[in-house]
Amino acid sequence: MSTTELKQKYETVIGLEVHAQLKTKTKIFCGSGTEFGQEHNTQICPVCVGYPGVLPVMNKEALNFAILTGLALNCEIAKRCKFDRKQYFYPDLPKNYQISQYDMPIAVNGQVKIGEKTIRINRAHLEEDAGKLVHAGAAGIGGSTYSLVDYNRTGVPLLEIVSEPDLSSPEEARAYMEELRNIVRYLGVCDGNLEEGSLRCDANISIRPVGQKEYGTKAEIKNMNSFKALQRALEYEVERQIELVEEGGHVVQETRLWNESMGITESMRSKEEAHDYRYFPEPDLLPFEIDQAWIDGIKVKMPELPEQKRQRYINKLGLSEYDANVIVESLETAVFFDKASELDTNVKSVANWLMGDIAAYLKDKKVSVQDTKLTPESLVEMVNLIDKGTISNNIAKKIIITLLKKGGSAENIVKEQGLSVISDESAIRDLVIKVLADNEAEVQKYKSGKKQLLGFFVGQIMKATKGKAQPEIVNKLVQEELNK
Repeated sequence: MSTTELKQKYETVIGLEVHAQLKTKTKIFCGSGTEFGQEHNTQICPVCVGYPGVLPVMNKEALNFAILTGLALNCEIAKRCKFDRKQYFYPDLPKNYQISQYDMPIAVNGQVKIGEKTIRINRAHLEEDAGKLVHAGAAGIGGSTYSLVDYNRTGVPLLEIVSEPDLSSPEEARAYMEELRNIVRYLGVCDGNLEEGSLRCDANISIRPVGQKEYGTKAEIKNMNSFKALQRALEYEVERQIELVEEGGHVVQETRLWNESMGITESMRSKEEAHDYRYFPEPDLLPFEIDQAWIDGIKVKMPELPEQKRQRYINKLGLSEYDANVIVESLETAVFFDKASELDTNVKSVANWLMGDIAAYLKDKKVSVQDTKLTPESLVEMVNLIDKGTISNNIAKKIIITLLKKGGSAENIVKEQGLSVISDESAIRDLVIKVLADNEAEVQKYKSGKKQLLGFFVGQIMKATKGKAQPEIVNKLVQEELNK
């Protein structure tokens, strides 16, 4: 039986636990800073590293961010919630427990749409992040001889967003995580930087025969910090579990790690259950109440969310679904597009430039549109020049690079560099006659039936005018002269 046929025998069931570091200036229970990339162990204090006798103090901004995110995820916000101690032992956890939320999380029963499918959110709860092991020394290629602990990340506020097992393919899982990243970035509660670990994911995955209601045994893939890694790890795990079951084996409930270089998941440890963590209420933090006035005060600050923006682009601005998705994918691009669309009615052309030449430049330079000199006003001005026939698209492709690098006015660049379109028919006809005379052999081939040479003649004229001749006029006049 082929791999495709085997996959058709089974359903894939996936649930994600996405951890978002909240963009507070200080940690969740102390006043230490949260800035990424600082020297090891310089953003710590007795509270976050667990000295005896210290007490945690709740960061209210972290609570506000959690409530805002819960509302954006269509969750019910708890009127009363508490923190718990989650016991486990690891070098990057100085207290040997983590302050988290167990049975009374801050947000429950939400949902997120990806395309036409709704993914249910089981819960979103607050907790403190752990530290980070730094492996050092040299023991061969890629090896290390010892490990150190950096506690700068310890105590940074995390919001863990737990989905129901509603995802049915690695592609869906990736799309869901990408949408969560969009949401937290639009809210301004998390920078969504996967490379820095401020957004990361644990995935629970199982398979079951098509039509079976009971879930299969799940494996957890831990700490994936790229969309590509998430999708590849899940694709591998689907194949691994199917192959295992088909050979008569059984999937073991365990935690696995994704080995990027080998393209496989590897067993890390047996999967813990809730009772393994010996949860109990955090004695140093009282339960807290969230009244409706508090929730309403946060709700009024809710920005336009990605899905709302997509629908506005499609229904009010007339963009295609594809175009809307591409623009919304980057918060910076969407903000730029919104400002530009307020200035110009030709929003389709503005969108095309943002998705085409501008996007290519940004990708090549590894920057966002806000990092360039281009402004919404200068892009709209350039689009208007194209629409009026003052410049051609070819000329605009040169101008846009100047605007991205140096800024300025598109109209001034056209005047200073003499880039206006040549639309004088008599001048263009003279040039057409000269080009045809210089290429008599190609003219005879064209008249003998090789009609594709039309593009050759047009290209020669455009080259001679440095792209400034009006292409429509050139095409018309070349055909007129060739058909005489």
